[in-house]
Amino acid sequence: MQRTRPWELSEEVWERAERLLPAPKPHPKGGRPPRSDREMLGAILYVLRTGLQWNALPREIGASTTAYDRFRAWERDGFFARLWAAGLAEYDELVGIDWEWLSLDGVMTKAPFGGAATGANPTDRGKRGTKRSTLCEGHGLPLAIVVAGANVPDMKLVAPTLDALIVSTPAGPAQLCLDKGYDYDLSRYAATTRGYTLHLRTRGEERHAAAGDPLKRPRRWVVERLHSWLNRSRRLLVRWEKLERTYLAFVHLACALICFQQCDRSAHLQHLLTPG
Repeated sequence: MQRTRPWELSEEVWERAERLLPAPKPHPKGGRPPRSDREMLGAILYVLRTGLQWNALPREIGASTTAYDRFRAWERDGFFARLWAAGLAEYDELVGIDWEWLSLDGVMTKAPFGGAATGANPTDRGKRGTKRSTLCEGHGLPLAIVVAGANVPDMKLVAPTLDALIVSTPAGPAQLCLDKGYDYDLSRYAATTRGYTLHLRTRGEERHAAAGDPLKRPRRWVVERLHSWLNRSRRLLVRWEKLERTYLAFVHLACALICFQQCDRSAHLQHLLTPG
């Protein structure tokens, strides 16, 4: 089996991204032509997946200052959020987003340089850290992510996360799965006032309930798997960005890549199952 190279920009991802990029600015006075958008997106993807510093970017991949300037310009334009939303829309058309069962959970990472949306990590001797509060649909694809300080309780992030959906939700009942860390009145109020039916179980309780009824199955594990998928992008393992919006831009790009990967996987499976 051929080994994958996740730090490289594939033709499939580029075709999806190209139509969402902002139009290049005109240069009426001439001058040196700008580096291609494809080369710069490849350089940004390389930084995301390898986790290296901008100024350590190999020259053959792209100039670090040019790639960083393009990254900031695309972040201000909202390109990375649009790319994530496009990945979800493609998956919805291909497979269908499972809006019936949603899961929400938080994960903490180090933030040595501090900055906005960071705080003392209670599980890391009070060192600076950040928390990602993540909402996913029934298959595990990300629907919303909110960043806060590591010292912010999970229950306080339920409402902001539910309100941060990157795509609009259809009308209808939905189940929201949480672990016991959210077993507070504030979490219950945030979920029920937004029309969700709340399920608060630990993983052990969930397995026990499923064992007693063959029609029930564990559901909350998909958000924990999503944390693992996101952490494959090593730039997210440790937050080096002081600005919250630049860190979120990397998170949004990682979410888009996850959606596209699952789209390609589902399309391949459908092709294999199609007779003839």
